[in-house]
Amino acid sequence: MMENSIAWILLFPLFGAALCSLLGMANRKFCWPIGVVSMIGSFVAGVMTLIQAIDSPAHVVSYVFGGWIIDSYPRGVGIEFRADLMAALITLVVVGIGLCVAVYAKLPVERETPGKEHFFYPLFLLQITGLAGICMTGDAFNLYVLIEVAALTGYGLIAIGGKRAAAATFNYVILGTIGASLYLLGVGYLYIKTGSLNMVGINEVIVSSETLEHSLNDSATMQVAFVLICLGILIKMAFFPLHAWLPNAYCHAPTATSCLLAPLVTKVMIYVMIRMVLTVFGVDFSFESTLWPSVLPWLVVIAIVSAAVMALGQREIKRMLAYLIVAEVGYMVGGVWIYNYYGMIGSIFHIISDACMTLCLFLGAGLILEKCKTTHFDGLRGLFSKMPLTMTGFFVGGFSIIGLPPTCGFFSKWYLITGAMASQRWEYLVALLFSTMVMVVLFFRLIERIHLAVSESGENLGKGHGDLGLTNEQTRFSEGPLTMLVPLLTAAAVVLVIGIYNQEVVNLIEIFLDPFKLPKEAVIK
Repeated sequence: MMENSIAWILLFPLFGAALCSLLGMANRKFCWPIGVVSMIGSFVAGVMTLIQAIDSPAHVVSYVFGGWIIDSYPRGVGIEFRADLMAALITLVVVGIGLCVAVYAKLPVERETPGKEHFFYPLFLLQITGLAGICMTGDAFNLYVLIEVAALTGYGLIAIGGKRAAAATFNYVILGTIGASLYLLGVGYLYIKTGSLNMVGINEVIVSSETLEHSLNDSATMQVAFVLICLGILIKMAFFPLHAWLPNAYCHAPTATSCLLAPLVTKVMIYVMIRMVLTVFGVDFSFESTLWPSVLPWLVVIAIVSAAVMALGQREIKRMLAYLIVAEVGYMVGGVWIYNYYGMIGSIFHIISDACMTLCLFLGAGLILEKCKTTHFDGLRGLFSKMPLTMTGFFVGGFSIIGLPPTCGFFSKWYLITGAMASQRWEYLVALLFSTMVMVVLFFRLIERIHLAVSESGENLGKGHGDLGLTNEQTRFSEGPLTMLVPLLTAAAVVLVIGIYNQEVVNLIEIFLDPFKLPKEAVIK
C-alpha cells in the first residue's frame, strides 16, 4: 500500500461514498461507521504519503493514473498526481480534519437532518475526495474537475440544511460558477500558448521560452490567462469583496457541514493560488512580469480591515467566525503577494494553522449549539461553569487566531509579520496588527460573557465573590456527548502540538521553497 498511498488517499473516501449510498438506502445506520472507517484509511494513506515525500531524494511523490507516459516534452498527456512537501502537508490537514468531523458528525446529522444520513455522508466523503485531489493533482484541467467536485458536493452539503440554507446555497452556486468559469478560461489560454496541461510541463515551456526572442513572460495571452485564473481563485477563496457567498453559507449550513467547509475550502483555494504562482507560472512571471505584487497588497489591507470591522459588529458566534475567516484569507493572500521568502513561509504555515484553529472554533460552536440551542452572545452567559472542557477547547482555537504562544497561530503570524517588515510592506503590517487587536476584543468579550456572566448592561449577575448568579442546576457540569467532545479536544491538542513543534513544520516548508529562490529583502515597494 505504501507505494500507492497517494492513490489510496482518494480511493478510500471515493469507495466509501459509493458504499454509503448503496448500504445507506437499506439501513442508514451503516453510513456513519462507513464514513469514519473511510476517513481513517485516507488519513493513514496521507501519513504514508508525507513520509514518502520526506524520504524521497527530490521530496516529491508522483503517481500517474492509467499508465500514461508523461516524461515527454512538453508534458501534455496523462493525469499525474504529484505530492511535494507542501501538497503532502496540506493533504494531511484535509484528511485529518475530515476524520475529526466524521467522528463529530454522528449526533448533529441525526438531529439536524434526520433521515438524510444516506445523502449527507456520501456528499461528505466526495467533498474530501475533491479537496484532497485538488491538493495532489499535477494537471491544470484535472484541477478544475476536482474544484467542481468539491463545489458541487459543498452545495449539496449546505442546501441539505433547510430553507435558509437553500437560499444561501443559491448565492454560493452563482459566485462559485463564475469563479470556476474564469479559472477554466484561463487554463484554456494556457493550453493554447504552451500545448500542455501538466503543471510542471506548463512551467517548463514558460522557462524554456525565456531564452527565445519572444518570451512567454511578455505574452499578452499569458497575462490574460494569469488574471483569469487568479480572479477565479480569489472568488473561490472568498477574498473581500468577493466574499458575499461565505457568511450565509457557513452560518445556515448544518453544524457538521460548517465544521468541514469552514476550515478547509478557503485554505485549499489559497493553496491553489500558491501552486499556480510558484509551480505553474513561476516566480519570475508571477512577480516580475505582472502588476499584482504592487496592487494586491493594498487590496489585502482593505480586505483585512473591512472583514475585521464587520466581525466586530456581529453578535452570533458562527457569523462572527465567518467574517474572521474572510480576514484570515487576507492574511494568507498578503503573505504570498508581498513577494518575500518569510511571507511565503507564513502564508503556507498559516494555511495549516488556520485550518486547525478554525476547526476548533466551529467544533466548539457546534457543541454550544447542541447544549444551548443557540450561538447568540446573549445565550452564553456563565457557560464556562457548565461546559469547562468545551470552552477550553474553543478558546484554544480563539487564542490561536489571536496569535498567543504557544499556539500555532502565533508562529504563522510571526512569519507573516517578519515578511511584511523584510519587504517593507508597512501597510500590510499595520493591517495585521489592527485585525489582531480586533480579534483580542472579540474573544475577550466572549470570555467576559462565558466566564464572568455579565449582563448586556454591564451588571454582574452574581451576588458576591465567586457567585455567577446561576442556579445549582445551571452550575452542574453538562458537557456534550463524547463523539463531539473528543474531536474538539483533539483539534485543540493539535493546535498546541503544531505550535510547540513549529520548527519541524517550517523546515518542511523551507525545503519546498528553496528551489524557488524567493528574496528575503524588499523588492517591490
